[in-house]
Amino acid sequence: MSAYRLLADIGGTNARFALQAPGAGCADIDVLACRDHDHIGAAMDAYLAGAAARGHATDGLRHAAIAIANPVEGDVVSMTNHHWRFSIAALRAARGLDTLLVVNDFAALAMALPHLDEAGRERIGGADGAAQAGRPIGLIGPGTGLGVSAVVPAPGPGGTQWIALPGEGGHASFAPVTRQETALLEALREEHGHVSAERLLSGPGLEAIHRVLAGERLAAAAITARALDGTSAACRATVDVFCAMLGGVAGNVALTLGATGGMYIGGGIVPRLGPLFHASAFRARFEGKGRLQPWLARVPTWLVTEPYPALCGVAAMLDAASRQSS
Repeated sequence: MSAYRLLADIGGTNARFALQAPGAGCADIDVLACRDHDHIGAAMDAYLAGAAARGHATDGLRHAAIAIANPVEGDVVSMTNHHWRFSIAALRAARGLDTLLVVNDFAALAMALPHLDEAGRERIGGADGAAQAGRPIGLIGPGTGLGVSAVVPAPGPGGTQWIALPGEGGHASFAPVTRQETALLEALREEHGHVSAERLLSGPGLEAIHRVLAGERLAAAAITARALDGTSAACRATVDVFCAMLGGVAGNVALTLGATGGMYIGGGIVPRLGPLFHASAFRARFEGKGRLQPWLARVPTWLVTEPYPALCGVAAMLDAASRQSS
């Protein structure tokens, strides 16, 4: 029987897998494109076959944990940003697992936040702010969609325990601040009716901002590339608007949660923006909440730079579930 357990972090675009031996870190991390596999079980099988070919003993693997970009309520999971749909119980039985934990991906990422060191995060503005120990920590992350989560502290037998708060805050209604953002809201309302924060703060959202403001259809990767190399003022303007709006939504999340333990930015988009994000209005809009500006000025904001933090978080959640069942 394999000593490993399987960990996965599944988004709308990529599925990240790893093996973990007891008391060890993640091993054999691999990233598979979701579009290349008809269903989640096929992606799991492909990863395990590859791991076995790379010399890892995967036969008899009995425990697995999956963080997935979707609400997880009940047995059936139907992804919002991809076509995969599955029964947790059926997947567990089909793969011969004793344990299959399935949780929201941003709840798993949030669980990793209290344990990130300076190598796994990068400070974004707000040099005078300091995280308060034992206080809620917020998380927001634009990628294929917009993830929002948090962890809150609770007393436990071994000291402070962290509890993840899964949610779908990315689908809350978008609130514009500037005339330009109001124009974006009106244009997208004509197309979609309800306009969530995710409609704007995601890969497709970056494309929508550019289409409305510049009248040009470009892929998100192209918009980012042209903004970074300075070949397109319109693309740079799109990125600037995106970052400013992200700051406003992040500030809303921090206020809602009382996140004086800090606010983190995850997801796949922001790390690619490099110096543009640091030079953007993100932090000014994060703090720009009228009478609460001094309160938010004390809340530090960090960009998550750890490459696979949700795998660490879902491993911690699997540990907790194992302790509760024993």
